[in-house]
Amino acid sequence: MFQLYDTLKRSKRLFEPLNSGAVGMYVCGITVYDVCHVGHARAMIVYDVLFRHLQALGYSVNYVRNITDVDDKIINRALADGVTPEAVSERFIEEMREDERALDILTPTHEPRATQTIDGMIALIQRLIDSKHAYPAENGDVYYSVKSFAEYGKLSGRNTDELRAGERIAVDEHKQDPLDFALWKASKPNEPSWQSPWGAGRPGWHTECSAMSLALLGEEFDIHGGGIDLEFPHHENEIAQSEALTDGRFARYWVHNGLIRVDDAKMSKSLNNYLTIKDALKSYSGEELRTFVVGSHYRSPVNYTTESMDSARAVLRRFYTALRGVESSMHDGEMALEKSFMDRFEVAMNDDLNTPEALSVMHDTASALNKESDLQRRRLLADTLRAMGLRLGILQRDAEAVLQGQAAGVQSDLGPTTAEIETLIERRNVARSNKDFALSDSIRDQLAAMGIVLEDAGGKTTWRRQ
Repeated sequence: MFQLYDTLKRSKRLFEPLNSGAVGMYVCGITVYDVCHVGHARAMIVYDVLFRHLQALGYSVNYVRNITDVDDKIINRALADGVTPEAVSERFIEEMREDERALDILTPTHEPRATQTIDGMIALIQRLIDSKHAYPAENGDVYYSVKSFAEYGKLSGRNTDELRAGERIAVDEHKQDPLDFALWKASKPNEPSWQSPWGAGRPGWHTECSAMSLALLGEEFDIHGGGIDLEFPHHENEIAQSEALTDGRFARYWVHNGLIRVDDAKMSKSLNNYLTIKDALKSYSGEELRTFVVGSHYRSPVNYTTESMDSARAVLRRFYTALRGVESSMHDGEMALEKSFMDRFEVAMNDDLNTPEALSVMHDTASALNKESDLQRRRLLADTLRAMGLRLGILQRDAEAVLQGQAAGVQSDLGPTTAEIETLIERRNVARSNKDFALSDSIRDQLAAMGIVLEDAGGKTTWRRQ
């Protein structure tokens, strides 16, 4: 019984898709004018976990995540760099792809680009004009008439009269109302443009998501997601234009993830705490960043610090230490899982993706695995832990390789090389066989100073990075 918090209803609701067995999900993606930051990483991971969970529940998921590749920021970056807007967007789409690979983000079903959806946006705008929900202005822009949609503000809880009184929206002489927003912008010199019934121009940002979801998911679909910073005005405007267009419901569930702060402050270049994903990956692996993100509930704000990331690293290494030396059955077909632990994990995930509680169950599973001596039971528990990890996008690498710092996605600056470590271990083994315990202890201390932990068991020495 999956429950999902709906921002529109301000409560958790039993998830009931429009069509049994199938889910349509739309998530607002990246405006590709720069490299992605850790706030983008959180959104990527949150909706990736939701995607994985819906699939695990047996749903066929049509997951649409857009790419905004025409925008003021892209145009300004192109002018500053002396290149075309297309060159800017292509560069940063590839940078985004690189980040997604490092974070083990599953590929959405569709990734439409704004520049590939212009005809659909023009058709949508024309329909809104025909139904008196939009109007062309003398300057070549087209605006949505907020007064024409009586429920404007229902998602964010904002009152239109208060918005006007507070003068939060800049006055524009071409608008009939200060709250009206642009569906189409007339072209300016040195900007990309497309021909339309209202002259050359380009779509407004809000327009693309309505047109894309209409084309790929239909007039009504199940889940619309994005960061809480998009609730107003972006998602509010999407609802207004989409529901005015169809005279029906747009998305059945509105899901918003909380934002990331860095060192207890809002992330900002002016505060010198603006952290890109690539910056974070210089010190931590993509899997460690995922573990940090799922360590907090997706709707809560979260604080990125060295301490919180070190804690995520410790959690991940504890799990991999428990899995060490236990072969996986995940590729042997149907896996047997420990029902008592898996049931608790499912309860947590079905409670509005309560990933902190899910991680707590994983800790209990790892503890049971560490205490278990029966080989068959150990394999059962290890497979259960890996299956839980798969839902969160972690624990799918070789445990030995991760603990020794050799797995993909682990930072490269890890001190001594594997060859150097194993040479010292061999010297220690020789010293031990010669009963030269002073030398043996000295080598252990030398390795410990390098951050290498030795574990002697069953006549064999294994090692891991601390």
